Amino acid sequence: MKRTGVTILVVATLVGAVVGFLLDTALTSTGRPTFVPAASLPTILALLGAVVVVVAVPVFRASRGRSDRRIDPFRALRIAMLAKASSILGAASTGFALGLLGFVFTRPFTPSLGSLGSIIATAVCGAALVVAGLVAEQLCTIRKDDDDEHPGSAGAPDAGPTVG
Repeated sequence: MKRTGVTILVVATLVGAVVGFLLDTALTSTGRPTFVPAASLPTILALLGAVVVVVAVPVFRASRGRSDRRIDPFRALRIAMLAKASSILGAASTGFALGLLGFVFTRPFTPSLGSLGSIIATAVCGAALVVAGLVAEQLCTIRKDDDDEHPGSAGAPDAGPTVG
């Protein structure tokens, strides 16, 4: 599995920002109020970040020999994939909230404090989810063993003992 790269996080943030801005544009052009995330969304994003890190800690301990418990490699992979998905979701939700903020700040009126607070909290908790996902992904990495094959050495002849 490849680690989450900066490129995918930037793309997810940009897509989220465009979707958030276009959603508010479409809503106001049809005469409806702008979209405001529920107050529970930032809480859910923060809790998801905490759960991802807590679930990844036993994998870290087992891979470093700090625990007697053995971790199933498939479980470790699932946790790593959850961490990767969480960081991408956090980037997209941060971008979405930034798109909503961008739309609100381009309007000639001052937005209400309640709606602005919810949007800012969503952006902050989305960014925290990105960090938590990347930390959990780092915790799920396994250090390289000495007996692992190195890239490029697959076709090299074995330098065994010589008879002579």
